Amino acid sequence: MAQRVPRTNRPRAFVSVSHDSRFVVIVGPTASGKSELAARLARRFGGEVISVDSRQIYRGLAIGSAAVPVRPDARRGGFWYRGVRHHFIGEFPPRRAISAGEFAALAHARMAEIRTRGRIPMLVGGSGFWLDAAASGIVLPAVPPNPKLRRALEKRLAAELFRMLKRLDPRRAKTIDRQNPRRLIRAIEIATALGRVPPLERRADSDALWLGIRVGPSVLEQRIARRARAMVRHGLLNETRRLLQRVGRKRLLEFGFEYRLALDCLEGKLPRAALADAITRSTKDYARRQSQWFRTREQIRWIRTDTEAERAVAQWLGLSARRN
Repeated sequence: MAQRVPRTNRPRAFVSVSHDSRFVVIVGPTASGKSELAARLARRFGGEVISVDSRQIYRGLAIGSAAVPVRPDARRGGFWYRGVRHHFIGEFPPRRAISAGEFAALAHARMAEIRTRGRIPMLVGGSGFWLDAAASGIVLPAVPPNPKLRRALEKRLAAELFRMLKRLDPRRAKTIDRQNPRRLIRAIEIATALGRVPPLERRADSDALWLGIRVGPSVLEQRIARRARAMVRHGLLNETRRLLQRVGRKRLLEFGFEYRLALDCLEGKLPRAALADAITRSTKDYARRQSQWFRTREQIRWIRTDTEAERAVAQWLGLSARRN
């Protein structure tokens, strides 16, 4: 974020929400600074952060998923970062596949738990089904797995799967991660059963404040490139090697392009010197897909600085407090 609010001795704008449905959602393109802003707002307003990320939820993916470095606290319980309790970062073994629907149920239960402590749930995520399911009350399509279809599709390359999905459902193909076979197969499975991936049904709106971080294109590209170099420098190849030993090649490739590219490097298909640049290019493509998702979310209030974000949350809490 471009502007920082100076530390002061001002009291926190703390509002008890133990019997309330309010929560904050912080979104933005990858590498925009969502996690740092979420921690800052949670510390300022008495919240706890819920990571809505389909990879950060697993143990052993800290580098490739760019998770914040949470630490356990035996006295207070849970995992903490910058003095704020965080949820769903490294909580589950990587062999266990968690669906968006399952995560939504887990997130809603955790949000209720947070409210019992008089704290505000603050969800942070990029885009996609997981955020829709957890934050927007999305009702996901009730399509059971099709084992026979899955076995047939698992033999195909990601590029082939993407072409199939594009024929079946061009709308879904515009936003999906085209390098993620698991998500492609699931989307094809739903489209095959229902004719297409249907528009997601929303439950009644909750009292949520949606904040989006707006970052200029050149600044975002610099951050993406810097983060890619840091991933390689901090041990992405070793992390990928460990994951490969733990979960196998098929499961590893489900964790996204960072691990796919790192595996290419380990197998000699990509020079190590080219790894960071390859991750940067794929991340930029992902950021463009995120922007398509953001354009469909009119409830997002876009902010450029920490000051704007704090002002928005304070105003929102103040208005809510006066209603009560």
